[in-house]
Amino acid sequence: MSRSRRSAAGGIALAAAALLAVAVPTSVSAAPAPVPSAALPASTASTYYASAEGRTGTALKAALNDIISEQNRLSYSQVWDALGDTDEDPYDPDNVILLYSGRSQSKSEHGGNLGDWNREHVWAKSHGDFGTRTGPGTDLHHLRPTDVRVNSIRGNKDFDNGGSAVSGAPGNYTDGDSFEPRDAVKGDVARMILYMAVRYEGEDGFADLEPNDRVGNGSAPYHGRISVLKQWHREDPPDSFERNRNEVIYNEYQRNRNPFIDRPEWVEAIW
Repeated sequence: MSRSRRSAAGGIALAAAALLAVAVPTSVSAAPAPVPSAALPASTASTYYASAEGRTGTALKAALNDIISEQNRLSYSQVWDALGDTDEDPYDPDNVILLYSGRSQSKSEHGGNLGDWNREHVWAKSHGDFGTRTGPGTDLHHLRPTDVRVNSIRGNKDFDNGGSAVSGAPGNYTDGDSFEPRDAVKGDVARMILYMAVRYEGEDGFADLEPNDRVGNGSAPYHGRISVLKQWHREDPPDSFERNRNEVIYNEYQRNRNPFIDRPEWVEAIW
């Protein structure tokens, strides 16, 4: 075959392949892609965290408090709809992912009945007695959708390793004064607790929230155990779901961020 005839045949084959690629649809049974990572762009990070760069210890904590205290605030009733966005199931936009159980559940099935999901305060609202008031009581950075029954079992317990298995929430454990979440969200829990400790420093009429290395803190404005939380933070670094959640809160609701999702190294720099 001459070179010209080979070229013509090749052109026809390429055209047929292109036509076939257009004509054959993508399989409808294909699984949707995971939520993309929503890490803070370097250009934004350099601006948002500029005053904190190069600091450590109490100076870093104070600088971050100044940065993240600039935020919009929600009412407690607004939290229902907001959680539908922040914790949306990436494979089913009608559902949310429940924090402790990991179950995907309809956004509309929320309330106080058995089987519903409700608004879990990861920093227990009795630890500092802020309740559901606008401020720490409505801060999306530590509010998560949780099965009503599991929320009740967790109650206001501090976080620690060990205990008996929680029925209906595989991988979670509890005893009389502590709660251990499933491995996939251990780091999430740690970063939410440490965010609260930086954001609420006794300003705005609320208690100064601080982590400590105890359990059974009751109504005191402390949450433990810091040594375990730091371990969880190291072992379960931020994933795409958590980073996307941080982005949604920043862009669509509060206009502030959890710095320990963006800059995990700052946990050790402060504590």
